[in-house]
Amino acid sequence: MFIGEEGGWDDVSPEEMQEGMKLWGDFEQALVDSGAYIAGEGLQPSATATTVRRDGDERIVTDGPFAETKEQVGGFYLIDVENLDEALEWAKKVPVGDGQSTEVRPVMNYEEFGYQSPAEAAKSTS
Repeated sequence: MFIGEEGGWDDVSPEEMQEGMKLWGDFEQALVDSGAYIAGEGLQPSATATTVRRDGDERIVTDGPFAETKEQVGGFYLIDVENLDEALEWAKKVPVGDGQSTEVRPVMNYEEFGYQSPAEAAKSTS
């Protein structure tokens, strides 16, 4: 996940946006070429977020992000690598801006607990 202060795109020309996105395209192409790429997307600004919060049996829907903070999650890549060291090597190559960070986290493996998700079950029967 890419985390940093929002903004900075308001005064960017289409040409500057294309130039900045080339770095991301090059990074993503390297992931694809390596076979590690599974998915990745940038996210709209936090002002477009809607949060659903559980309060007992109720679900409360509110506008905005889950936290009041300057830093927000801006996007993600889901990659398939052998270990944390390999994931960190990719994270070091992410073209985030100065002061932004990349959080690396493994996905949960529920199969360790004997659970198979409906999506995984459907894949194994197709």
